Amino acid sequence: MAAQTKKTRRIGEVEVSGIGLGAMPMSIEGRPDEARSIATIHAALDAGITLIDTADAYHLTATDVGHNETLIAKALASYGGDTSGVLVATKGGHLRPGDGRWTLDGSPVHLKEAADASLKRLGVEAIGLYQFHRPDPNTPYEDSIGAIRDLLDAGKIRMAGISNANPAQIQQANEILGGRLVSVQNQFSPAFRSSEPELEFCDKLGIAFLPWSPLGGISNAGELGAKHPAFHELAAELGVSPQRLTLAWMLAKSPHVIPIPGSSRPETILDSYAALDLELTADQVATLDAA
Repeated sequence: MAAQTKKTRRIGEVEVSGIGLGAMPMSIEGRPDEARSIATIHAALDAGITLIDTADAYHLTATDVGHNETLIAKALASYGGDTSGVLVATKGGHLRPGDGRWTLDGSPVHLKEAADASLKRLGVEAIGLYQFHRPDPNTPYEDSIGAIRDLLDAGKIRMAGISNANPAQIQQANEILGGRLVSVQNQFSPAFRSSEPELEFCDKLGIAFLPWSPLGGISNAGELGAKHPAFHELAAELGVSPQRLTLAWMLAKSPHVIPIPGSSRPETILDSYAALDLELTADQVATLDAA
């Protein structure tokens, strides 16, 4: 058998559920009404999910910046249970000016202002995990990470991470942060495997690797099985959805992998969370690796 899947994994010194909730679909194009989004977050919490991923750029127009952060704060505040163990991970450095574009600003001034704004929207004394969203070609990478280091030193964020980074940037960020880099969030899915070197590098360093769009993204997740026959065939053999199988495959690749599938419906995040109960053999993992 492959290494047994644990229900929880670690980001830095914090224990979180092995599957997180990617909240972006609740705030960008095609987002559902607020009631369904809050029901989805509450269902995730009920199931045992203790990692929620967001960003200040998850919104539609220039007038609702941080919509997703505000939504998560509202859902946590209205939840009937204990949320003290929930880690909310947010990001800064990506912007949506309101015309459908995604732009970048990795300047230290912007990152520090963005973190302050995220603090207020989330209603916390310190952000649990703050991640530099995407490298900005107009700002030296060391300057952007230096701003994240300053936020960490100031106590405004408890942990620091990066997103959309290559191995050299992971190494550089960890050095600038004085060995305090705890997570790397990169795109990784059956259709997008070019982040395999980053996954392996994080595994070597003991840093959490958080695959974003692990099921192929909002518009493709439903067709995962149709587009990837090996995943469809094994999922049918095991009696599970191709989506659940995909997440179990990622979990089996490294104990440092924590997928964050996006969801805006209770039933989809519950199916994703059930991947923690699906153990694959080494041969099954190898088959999917080769597919």
